[in-house]
Amino acid sequence: MEILDIPALRHPRMIVAFTGWNDAGEAASGAVDHLLSQWPGQRIAEMESEEFYDFQVNRPQVSLTESKMRTISWPNASIFAVQTPHLPFDFLIVQGPEPSLKWKSFVSDLLDLADDLDVHTVITLGALLADVPHSRPIQVTGSAAHPEVATRLGMEISHYQGPTGILGVIQEGAYRRGVDCISLWSALPHYASASPSPKATLALINALEDFLDVSLPQGELLESAQIWQSDVDELAEQDGDIAEYVKALEDSKDAQDLPSATGDEIAREFERYLRRRNVE
Repeated sequence: MEILDIPALRHPRMIVAFTGWNDAGEAASGAVDHLLSQWPGQRIAEMESEEFYDFQVNRPQVSLTESKMRTISWPNASIFAVQTPHLPFDFLIVQGPEPSLKWKSFVSDLLDLADDLDVHTVITLGALLADVPHSRPIQVTGSAAHPEVATRLGMEISHYQGPTGILGVIQEGAYRRGVDCISLWSALPHYASASPSPKATLALINALEDFLDVSLPQGELLESAQIWQSDVDELAEQDGDIAEYVKALEDSKDAQDLPSATGDEIAREFERYLRRRNVE
């Protein structure tokens, strides 16, 4: 890891998202991109691309400068420090392609930096494809990998078994170091995964602010999410098979949600409203 600067941060929370296997519809990477667009951060460290990336999987990009000189950008993960004096803590934001090589070393380097900056909590963001309708609220599942952490933070216990990505390795590494780590995953429809999904990104931002109990800027995400849903509506209307499939998913989702419908979601939305109103 190349350290560019060590800033003074207040009780920072680390938010992590990578492009690739963990990032259906670019929802998770879109969430950290959105935060950095609203809160310009300072790049404080970069992972060594030669050490952690297979350049046949994540190829370097060639571009031309204004003077027509060729320049190469190498794939790597960057860590940004974001100071938010209006909130009770600051942030470290980690973004980049999922590494291809030496995951244990990658996670060790990342968590060494977290230790140096006294990170209190690590939050990983991911997105997966599922049999869900685009026309209903996108569900975000929050979980912790270990029962003790899940109980203390009010999260579900992850019961997943099978292949994992770098986010699962980060969770395990954080737990072994005594650092709280939770994961937020949005589920988006597989029939509408070809383009970025701002609706799934917005769902992750909302889940993140619920967990942190703060108000996060939405910017143009709400409008973009509405446009995305209208575009997928139009796609479904043009294909009878897709329209029929979406209707079946809607019926199944509504039947599943109805028995468990309580005032919890209404209360959560009202809490978000109050937080945003207090910031304005």
